[in-house]
Amino acid sequence: MPEAKPARAPLFDADAPRPIPPAAAQDGATLVRLVGVMRRLLAPDGCPWDREQTLETLRKYVLEEACEVIDAIESRDRAALREELGDLLLQVVFQSELARKEGTFAIDDVIGGIVDKLVKRHPHVFGNLLAADADEVLRNWEKLKAQEKGSRGILAGVPRSMPALTRAQRIGEKVARVGFDWEDARGSRSKVSEELGELDAAIGKGDAQAIEEELGDLLFAIVNLSRHLEVDAEGALRRTIDKFTSRFAHVEARVHEEHGGWGDAGSGDAHLALEVLDRYWTEAKRR
Repeated sequence: MPEAKPARAPLFDADAPRPIPPAAAQDGATLVRLVGVMRRLLAPDGCPWDREQTLETLRKYVLEEACEVIDAIESRDRAALREELGDLLLQVVFQSELARKEGTFAIDDVIGGIVDKLVKRHPHVFGNLLAADADEVLRNWEKLKAQEKGSRGILAGVPRSMPALTRAQRIGEKVARVGFDWEDARGSRSKVSEELGELDAAIGKGDAQAIEEELGDLLFAIVNLSRHLEVDAEGALRRTIDKFTSRFAHVEARVHEEHGGWGDAGSGDAHLALEVLDRYWTEAKRR
């Protein structure tokens, strides 16, 4: 009779949760438990799905969870925000454990790195440097960052995978800190008019490549104007999309109510006149 294998000590005791203290007394101690959960899931007898994941397969989840955090912030739902921040933190721990498996780094390297960076880039808090206001803090941050990165360009730290509007605004912020910017919003607003004129000229010529280029220039100019007006371009567009979606839902409901739908499967009107749809749209705006 073969000898039984000794039981392996669990990496995580799922039956021994520690009570979480009130928010004011919390110090991050439960992060250790999360790391233990993740290590258990990635153990040889852990979760088959988790064990199949790689840093590459997790990329989409990082973006998805970050977007859900943004949604929770904008909804002002603190319970949802707590949950979504947990999901985002899971991605940090998950990827750190995958890196541990390949022997490159682990969670303490991640946390230690950001702690050291924060201390070094806040000499007005942890050192003797004085900073009069938030703008000066940002300028000092960029100087220290440039020193750390060496020959890397000012814009090298802006991720290409950022949403385009956010990336454009971050680029504008960074170059403005070294003086490459309009003096005020008036110059930025004039640039919008200039780019709109160039787009109109391209449309008049029917040049598809030029239209795309000039449209991109116009969007970039509008984002720069948003920055000068202290408006978050990405957030402004999201709120407009939400507003449009809500109003169109009313239009769609009225179409189903009055015409039996959009004409799918032979039911209702095949094509409704624009003035009819516009009347429903005006109702939605009034509501």
